[in-house]
Amino acid sequence: MKIFNITFCVLFLISAALQYNDPDPWLWMPIYLYGAALCWLAFRNRHYPLASLLGMAAYAIYAIYLFFEKDGVWDWLTKHHAENIAASMKAETPWIEDTREFFGLAILIAVLLINYIYAKRKVKELSAFSIQPSDKVY
Repeated sequence: MKIFNITFCVLFLISAALQYNDPDPWLWMPIYLYGAALCWLAFRNRHYPLASLLGMAAYAIYAIYLFFEKDGVWDWLTKHHAENIAASMKAETPWIEDTREFFGLAILIAVLLINYIYAKRKVKELSAFSIQPSDKVY
């Protein structure tokens, strides 16, 4: 998990830096930096499940919005026949920009979900080896 988290921490930092020239860097830089921060903390064995849940919820709400908005992912799939979104790095059409943003959010959600599940399992494993309040210690 350490390699997973340091890899995504670096990728999210790079993604945040690339947002500098985006039309809305004030939105996307914090989105990617939040994911990078949680990956860094998980790399350091500091898991914050509530922070992950809040991030996933916020990302999911915004992803749903991007999916259904005019010129969003649904339009890209139906009206534009899922044209190549990676052909050019310059997003000349709104559906390409929204679709790329949607998939960025999907990656963030997936990474936070993996960390959330891992943290929950780790807590469960640790509690299985700990002394329960009903156990008597002499």
